[in-house]
Amino acid sequence: MDFIQNFLQHSITFFAIMDPIGVSAIALSLLSENITKIQISTIAKKSSLTIVIAFFVVLITGDLVLKIFSISENSLKVMGGIILIMTAITMVNGSSKEKTPSDSKMDEEKAIIPIGIPIAFGTGLFTTIIIFKSQAENFTDIISIALAFSINALIFYFVLKNSIYIKKYLGAMGQSIITKLMGLVVGAIAIQFIVSGVVHLAKSYL
Repeated sequence: MDFIQNFLQHSITFFAIMDPIGVSAIALSLLSENITKIQISTIAKKSSLTIVIAFFVVLITGDLVLKIFSISENSLKVMGGIILIMTAITMVNGSSKEKTPSDSKMDEEKAIIPIGIPIAFGTGLFTTIIIFKSQAENFTDIISIALAFSINALIFYFVLKNSIYIKKYLGAMGQSIITKLMGLVVGAIAIQFIVSGVVHLAKSYL
């Protein structure tokens, strides 16, 4: 029961922060207008693989980062929550990710940077993964985190792969509404992180 509850929490959190619908809209704005289905499919594969690799790097080295800089879990919760609140405010205001101006690069070269990192996998995901890892009590919790992210990476792949059709059916307004709703969820998660971190920090100093 605990596994299912943790898995759902991890999955919903990752989905809200990743915001695949919003990312797909920005990705299309960075790519050529005449991009083909085969090209967008290749870009989706490369971007998805990029965020999966980034996830496991952070998951494996997260504890090391905390130890090297002597950062407590609760301090990270507070700082991570502040970062997520900034992300949420930006999403609600209508710009979920920072847009990068188009340049002369080939479309497929943009799959890793900037679409994979930092548009899809940004500071919000980075801090959230480290927080979840620090909260893990056993190996089952680690599996829950990894499985939740992997499923979201798969969702991200299918959304980005079909982003042309999604844009056609949802339109700019529909994509904007979904991003704003995800922003509210991210904001609520951020507040939980901050409150939990502050309460535990206060107890440790009293």
